[in-house]
Amino acid sequence: MQDDVAALTRTLDARYSCRAFRPDPVSEDIIQQIVLAAGRAPSWCNAQPWKVTVTRGAETNRFRQVMQDTVSSDTPAPDLPWPTSYSGAYKDRRRECGFQLYEAVGIERDDREGRLAQSLRNYAFFEAPHVAIVSSEGELGPYGAMDCGGFVTAFTLAATALRVGTIAQASVAAYPDVIRAHFDLPDTRLILCAISFGYADDTHPANKFRTNRAELAEIYDPRGES
Repeated sequence: MQDDVAALTRTLDARYSCRAFRPDPVSEDIIQQIVLAAGRAPSWCNAQPWKVTVTRGAETNRFRQVMQDTVSSDTPAPDLPWPTSYSGAYKDRRRECGFQLYEAVGIERDDREGRLAQSLRNYAFFEAPHVAIVSSEGELGPYGAMDCGGFVTAFTLAATALRVGTIAQASVAAYPDVIRAHFDLPDTRLILCAISFGYADDTHPANKFRTNRAELAEIYDPRGES
């Protein structure tokens, strides 16, 4: 059992948000392995609310163009509200991650145009060959969305174990109507996030940094006698 925990921890440590991809496609067999593994995630009442729409080839490029056109002209209107604020440790972690990225790719902290250009790369999916759109049935509300968080985690870990890079992107969910229309998804499906994936470009500076993780004392609150 300790070997199993060690293997899981190695995979967790190896996973990172990939922001530069090689053009090589991932085989259908490997994609299906990733999705099947992610589908083992736990869910409320075993509802398994997730559904994942995966692009490949020319369809990825068509969707990439749609999203780049959309972000330049439409107003964000996500199905689920964005966080109202980030304060305390949450603000610190968010800022640190952003500064690490800007430093890695050579963007000065006061370079607003450079930061905007980097942010817009989200809608080019960092040139990934595949994009997975994760959706949940609207009637399941926040619990369906919470279950899908487990699916996203399992997806990224399974991909990491298969040497496939991933980045989960909430930014794309700012335009759910456009996504539903493009993929002909029912209006009842909540668009939660995208996962861009493919083989990482290990030479790109955006893939060179790693974010810090909270210490045990920051997340663990034991109560009672051990």
